[in-house]
Amino acid sequence: MKKLKRILLLVAMAIYFGIYTGSAQIFVAVRPTRPHYERVVAPSPRHIWIEEDWEPRDRGYVFVGGHWAEPPRANVRWIPGHWRQKPRGWVWIRGHWR
Repeated sequence: MKKLKRILLLVAMAIYFGIYTGSAQIFVAVRPTRPHYERVVAPSPRHIWIEEDWEPRDRGYVFVGGHWAEPPRANVRWIPGHWRQKPRGWVWIRGHWR
């Protein structure tokens, strides 16, 4: 019985820490400023411009710019990414389709 409890506890800890580390966010003390970049011509009228995006790298973020994207289906719109200030610092919230 003790062995079963110990195994269940280890499994529960592994799941908890796996979820916790998998959803970790990178916080920065100073919100990065967006560099200037030029928007290129749309490939078609259906394409939607996806504004700035930031990728987490090392212990910070790298600007990856904007791009044109084709909507995945009708009645869907792009929710832009944005910076959110939290007690530990700034974190980038990625854009998504909704």
